[in-house]
Amino acid sequence: MTDADIPAYVDALGLPGLADIHVHFLPEPMLRKVWAYFDDAGEHYGQEWPIEYRLDEQARLDILRGFGLKAIPALAYPHKPGMAQWLNAWCAEFAQRVPDAIHCGTLYPEEGVGDYVAQAVADGARLFKVHVQVGRFAPNDPLLDPAWGALSDAGMPIVIHAGSAPLPGEFTGAARIGDVLARFPLLTLVVAHLGMPEYHEFADLAQKYPNVRLDTTMCGTDFTEARSSMPSSYVERLPDLQDKVILGSDFPNIPYAYAHQLEALARLDLGDDWMRDVLWHNGARLLNLAT
Repeated sequence: MTDADIPAYVDALGLPGLADIHVHFLPEPMLRKVWAYFDDAGEHYGQEWPIEYRLDEQARLDILRGFGLKAIPALAYPHKPGMAQWLNAWCAEFAQRVPDAIHCGTLYPEEGVGDYVAQAVADGARLFKVHVQVGRFAPNDPLLDPAWGALSDAGMPIVIHAGSAPLPGEFTGAARIGDVLARFPLLTLVVAHLGMPEYHEFADLAQKYPNVRLDTTMCGTDFTEARSSMPSSYVERLPDLQDKVILGSDFPNIPYAYAHQLEALARLDLGDDWMRDVLWHNGARLLNLAT
């Protein structure tokens, strides 16, 4: 499959488009730093990571619309205190000037986090992003309790990178997420990358807690399989998780064509109904997208 094949493939499944929950748009200076980091991926990961869509903002928006995304997330996340409010302000501005953008928010364990998260919700945020490994913080830090409470009360979806791939962190893994969920059992967490490599541990949480989902970002692709192969025993669980799995891509910071993510999911051979739910229905329901 090539990118040019995507619209026909989506149409053949009878879908109105794609509901990709894991897409990044960032302030340009920050995006350039992120791309510079991936340019040195051989040093960080021992594997080259060429950015497939190293294009200007408008070109990236046009590409996603061409793929069939009906709403475009702008996931952003801080790596130190004092960044989250600035990023939330930028995300609000992005959503104002991009009509089909999803207004996103983020957080960091710091004084006042509950207040600025509640403000972002009041200002219209519809999706949050949290990155445990990059932020180097414990998701069960008590400082975050007011924020988790506000997000739980709002029914806010939160894409959270908590798995230990591509690099483990001091606070990655399922145990601390399980602790958060034990205290906030209705929290709507969307575990990025299916939680790789802790696939089974995060699947257990998705089956235990009603609002926990999993996104497919980079999973099953040739690039990822070379580093963190999906166990066959996990693939066998995916039919039972059909209503819990949501399309994610990591666009634009991926080292292959977007179409390869769809191809990687299709070759799991879980059937067209599974693909329809994953590519559209599950994400559309969570993000309240019109069908």
